[in-house]
Amino acid sequence: MTAIKHALQRDIFTPHDERLLSIVNVCKAGKKKKNCFLCATVTTERPVQVNVVKVKKSDKGDFYKRQTEWALRDLAVVDAKDANKENPEFDLHFEKVYKWVASSTAEKNAFISCIWKLNQRYLRKKLEFVNVSSQLLEELPKVTEESVPSGENQSVAGGDEESLDDYQELNTREEQDIEIMMDGCEYAISNAEAFAEKLSRELQVLDGANIQSIMASEKQVNILMQLLDEALKEVDEIEHKLSSYEEMLQSVKEQMDHISQSNDLIQLSNTNNMKLLEEIEFLVNYLDLSKGHIKALTDGDLSSSKGIEACTNAAEALLQCMNVALRPGHDELQAVKQQQQQFKDLREQFARRLANHLNNVFVQQGHDQSSTLAQHSVELSLPKHLPFHRDLLRYAKLMEWLKNTDHEKYEGLNKNYVDYISRLYEREIKEFFEVAKIKMTGTSKEGKKFATLPRKESAVKQDLESLHGSSGKLTGSTSSLNKLSVQGSGNRRSQSSSLLDMGNMSASDLDVADRTKFDKIFEQVLSELEPLCLAEQDFISKFFKLQQSPALPGSVVADSTDVDGLLLSRQHTLLGDRHLLPSEKEEAGIIRSMMIKVFRCIEPELNNLISLGDKIDSFNSLYMLVKMSHHVWTAENVDPASFLSTTLGNVLVTVKRNFDKCILNQIKQMEEVKISKKSKVGILPFVSGFEEFAELAESIFKIAERRGDLDKAYTKLIRAVYNNVEKVANESQKTPRDVVMMENFHHIFSTLSRLKIACLEMERREAKQKYTEHLQFYVIYSLGQPLEKLNHFFEGIEARVAQGIREEEVSYQLAFNKQELRKVIKEYPGKEVKKGLDNLYKKVDKHLCEEENLLQVMWHSMQDEFIRQYKHFEGLIARCYPGSGITMEFTIQDILEYFSSIAQSH
Repeated sequence: MTAIKHALQRDIFTPHDERLLSIVNVCKAGKKKKNCFLCATVTTERPVQVNVVKVKKSDKGDFYKRQTEWALRDLAVVDAKDANKENPEFDLHFEKVYKWVASSTAEKNAFISCIWKLNQRYLRKKLEFVNVSSQLLEELPKVTEESVPSGENQSVAGGDEESLDDYQELNTREEQDIEIMMDGCEYAISNAEAFAEKLSRELQVLDGANIQSIMASEKQVNILMQLLDEALKEVDEIEHKLSSYEEMLQSVKEQMDHISQSNDLIQLSNTNNMKLLEEIEFLVNYLDLSKGHIKALTDGDLSSSKGIEACTNAAEALLQCMNVALRPGHDELQAVKQQQQQFKDLREQFARRLANHLNNVFVQQGHDQSSTLAQHSVELSLPKHLPFHRDLLRYAKLMEWLKNTDHEKYEGLNKNYVDYISRLYEREIKEFFEVAKIKMTGTSKEGKKFATLPRKESAVKQDLESLHGSSGKLTGSTSSLNKLSVQGSGNRRSQSSSLLDMGNMSASDLDVADRTKFDKIFEQVLSELEPLCLAEQDFISKFFKLQQSPALPGSVVADSTDVDGLLLSRQHTLLGDRHLLPSEKEEAGIIRSMMIKVFRCIEPELNNLISLGDKIDSFNSLYMLVKMSHHVWTAENVDPASFLSTTLGNVLVTVKRNFDKCILNQIKQMEEVKISKKSKVGILPFVSGFEEFAELAESIFKIAERRGDLDKAYTKLIRAVYNNVEKVANESQKTPRDVVMMENFHHIFSTLSRLKIACLEMERREAKQKYTEHLQFYVIYSLGQPLEKLNHFFEGIEARVAQGIREEEVSYQLAFNKQELRKVIKEYPGKEVKKGLDNLYKKVDKHLCEEENLLQVMWHSMQDEFIRQYKHFEGLIARCYPGSGITMEFTIQDILEYFSSIAQSH
């Protein structure tokens, strides 16, 4: 083991400046026996580091290598397994537990003892030793300077360690002194005792000289003592003088203390005076109202601009004085109480004077504005209130002052303004709408007057009935009412325009002129109302200092709301992340309430006007829907929460209902159509009416912001047209069903293709399909007539083939032999065929109507179908009668000549 220890020290630890202190030969417990060495080492350099190193013999050669290294400070537990019995097993607890089996118990105990000693000497950490005999854990003796001679080393577990760390070498000067002293004595090295004795004698000589020197200085000591006595006397005299000075200063100190107290009192008095002056200046500066302001509040002129400005400045100064935040105790001062009472009296007096003056202004304005009604009654325009608003806005700041100081009078003025101005607006608006109604009906006020006062809708109806009773029509539009033939009944007159009316456009120019006139009047009405309402709302907001709800540009979105089962596209505002404060919501509600009261007659008058327009011509609802939708969209872009936006939105509901009612009425009239049994059908009136309706609607809606309602109406109408065309076709006796379907669906297809209505693209394709199908059906049905026997003969041949008879064997059938075929062919010579085709042309001409001009198209289709049948017959003859030489008595060229000559002759 000693040789191994020496080899490990030389080969492994010396190159790393480490010293090996203990070694144990071990192997891992429970596994294949692979021996290795655990070594306890310390570094030679300071600070000293203690390690446990695992060394293993290399597999490739006879030398050792370091495999694993642990620092002793990381060791937590040493477990010897058994403290009483010899057991070579032991555990070391580092970051994990390592189990070892030593080659002998003695080596294990020596290694554990070394670990304990190294911990005690270098680490002093709390290391736990489990199942270890107490004899192994003996503490190392402390190394002291007395117990270890100079230069002597102490060994730890067989290693040398220096213990006198405090030894110091001689410096250069000390070495020189020793060398000089030794040079003076030649035998210092050879005879150390003689040298020491010499040094002792010299030391005794020096001690005697020192004693003699001390004794010689006794006289000087006595002189020094005398000087000290004199100094003490001087000190006593100085202390006596200081005592006398202190007594004199004591009286001066008392006087100075008295002066200091007097100065403190003076300073306190000055401070109080400064504070009092500051308080007085505060009260004078903030609670003092100038005489000019008082005069303006009591006697100021509220009718002139200069006087209003002076009153406004005085009111603001008064408000500032009343709103001053008084400091604690100010309100107890009598002068302050008197001043505050004066302010209250001035406020009440001025508020009362201001309210009375503004009430007078409201009343005077109502009279002045009424005088201008006459000149506006002739023209379709509303009086402008801009001068009135401009005059009142001079009082806006005073209204704000009144709102903040006397809310009761502010609310009184609010109510009075609404009362006066609402009556004024009611007169103006009613007169305005009466003029609009007169212009719409084309009646003069002298002939049949509309009352200028508010009237009920029933009275308006009576006026309308009396206006048009003699002529039997409302306007030019109703003069074009359709005189539709009805089975078993005479002519029936409709009370409103319909698709049937539009089918008979004898007075279409008059209808268009009346509708254009109505459209312009209705647009003029809305154009006059819109700026009037917006200007009044803006004035109310500014004059009464009310906050309107903000409108965010581009924040308007469309939403669909169900109103009485009708879908109405209404506009709602998204205010984004901004939420109105409670005060803003309250003020916006006040504005809406005032506007509703001021313009309470607008919505009923608009509804009456809409009702009148609907009675004049039900198709006026198209114009009204477009115009009203546009103005609603415009109003909501300006202010979605405005009174105008809300009112027009409500009226739009009525217009939409009238429009839907108009569409339903057209559908109902379609369903009630009856056709004459004695005349051909042709293009049905409601089909032509739908064409005119679509042209009218497209011209009206070409610049409209919304087409949703029109598209829905189109869909309802076109389905009704399709259904009723099929119904009439089924009921037709004079005209074949296929002709009715073909002509009407061709007309619908042409109309939809020309107008290019996007929402009816599917219906357009359907119309084309139905037209093509029924054209083909009619052609096939008609061509069976001229060559009837020949058709029956070849149908019999095809039936035999279908039953399984071979085509070349058909000629052996008695009913279909060659003689029978020749007999049938001889019945249709070219002359007879041409005669039959001529009769067919005349019959088709009787079936088709002239309006649609489909005769040539039909004749060309019949030619193609006839030639197809001819080729089919020729093919059957060639297959069923091969080699017989039987052919038709006319050729394809003959057919083309027949069809061409017949068409040219007619």
